[in-house]
Amino acid sequence: MFYRASLQATAAVASLSVLAGCGLLSDSASETDQQISVGTTSSPSTLDPAAAWDGSWELMRNVFQTLVSFPTGSTSPEPDAAQSCEFTDSTSMAYSCTLKPGLKFSNGEKIDASAVKYSIDRIKKIKVKGGPAGLLGSLDRVETRGDDTVVFRLGKADATFPFILATPAMSIVAPGDYPADRIRDDGKVTGSGPYVLESYEPGNKAELTRNPAYKGFADRKNTAVTIRYFKDSTPMVAALKDKEIDATYRGLTAEEVVGLEDNKKDNDGLQIVETVGADIRFLVFNPSDQAAGKLPVRRAIAQLVDRDALVAKVYRGTAEPLYSMVPKGIAGHTTSFFDSFGDPDPAKAEKILTDAGITEPVALTLWFTTDRYGSSTAPEFAELKRQLEASGLFRVTLRSAPWTTFQKGFTKGAYPVFGRGWFPDFPDPDNFIAPFVGRDSVTGTPYVTDEITRELLPSSRRESNRGSVSQQFKRAQEILVEDVRLLPLWQGKLYVAAGEDIGGGERALDPQTVMQMWELFRKTSW
Repeated sequence: MFYRASLQATAAVASLSVLAGCGLLSDSASETDQQISVGTTSSPSTLDPAAAWDGSWELMRNVFQTLVSFPTGSTSPEPDAAQSCEFTDSTSMAYSCTLKPGLKFSNGEKIDASAVKYSIDRIKKIKVKGGPAGLLGSLDRVETRGDDTVVFRLGKADATFPFILATPAMSIVAPGDYPADRIRDDGKVTGSGPYVLESYEPGNKAELTRNPAYKGFADRKNTAVTIRYFKDSTPMVAALKDKEIDATYRGLTAEEVVGLEDNKKDNDGLQIVETVGADIRFLVFNPSDQAAGKLPVRRAIAQLVDRDALVAKVYRGTAEPLYSMVPKGIAGHTTSFFDSFGDPDPAKAEKILTDAGITEPVALTLWFTTDRYGSSTAPEFAELKRQLEASGLFRVTLRSAPWTTFQKGFTKGAYPVFGRGWFPDFPDPDNFIAPFVGRDSVTGTPYVTDEITRELLPSSRRESNRGSVSQQFKRAQEILVEDVRLLPLWQGKLYVAAGEDIGGGERALDPQTVMQMWELFRKTSW
């Protein structure tokens, strides 16, 4: 019942279409040819699942296993390392999983119930700031029954818990190689996923080969994958055109997507696969900052930002304006920011400030990361600066940093206003509200709002029918508008660009918008 109901919340991420190039190609190539190279501008910030609540999941999904996961074509969690999983009570407070027999880590260690317990417990013990411990707020304790059964005792009802277990953050790690009280930092991985990480050069590339001991749902259609990390999309697209890589994912600019779609003559042999995504971009305001900490300043910014202009100028149809932290296609979506602020209006923004006694232009620094969300991020923030300064109400300074530096900065509360992106952990409205509120907000900026955390979220998590939680999330979004601690900007589409001889792109993205590398394969001519 729970899984069937979740279909309502996931339909939007299942629509895929190939927009170019069909050749006379067969569906498979020889075993020796099945080595695939994929480019991305989103390199891992960590190799340890206990620290990962970001794009690092891309690599982790392919080298680790979770108890449940999303097989290709599935919109709800199904067993992976587990043989079976289920709630064992009627209140969604006890979730039990039985492991498949004979599972081993790549170092030869046996995977048993104690290894699963160890993996989850260390996430909570290490509790990396801005890390995945925030996903486990409902978990009270993990119990084992013999070698093959794990029981998750929840401190409060949480019908979304199977979805949480399906995230790469909940990957099962080898106790012998991962310290219980600190992050592993030797640049290596010990997992039981479809691939083994043979070598890794931070910011450069990851070499994956088939894991011979793997027992899971993934039907690997290639023998090896090289993931190349680019600091900018321009050389990545050039590498695709020069056939140095076979496919790209994450980081294409709007101009590059449009160019690849429209200029067929110069891009012969390439294809674009479009996915209706649930990824969002938003601004985070630091309440400790002298300017951003003032509600009238935040409200004035919300009154000025022109999302239509932002999307038209920077993203050229590859994104759409977003007026809620819950995007279109997810149950509970509203247009709450538009309902409250309407169209951009400098006169209204000025009145908000003057009514609060603010009569001089507000000096504000906006931060963004240079290498996490693609090359369009810099022009996006340039457009935000232009809009705010055109009103005469703000003087904006733009600052940027690579992701690893940027992440350290915002988790320390060093930035007044900064841009964040969110690719969903799972396609449910809970995942677009809960991570951003509470003392352990994934933004690194605590946002305590008792009505959301103590009333609305607990109430919604008692509902196994996820299509019936709209009222709770409508009210939650109203609160976010009242506080303006987060300002949604746009909702994107996802694109995989690949050579015409590469198949599987339309099946490669799971409901978490994580690329399943095993779906990619090289076709051969008849």
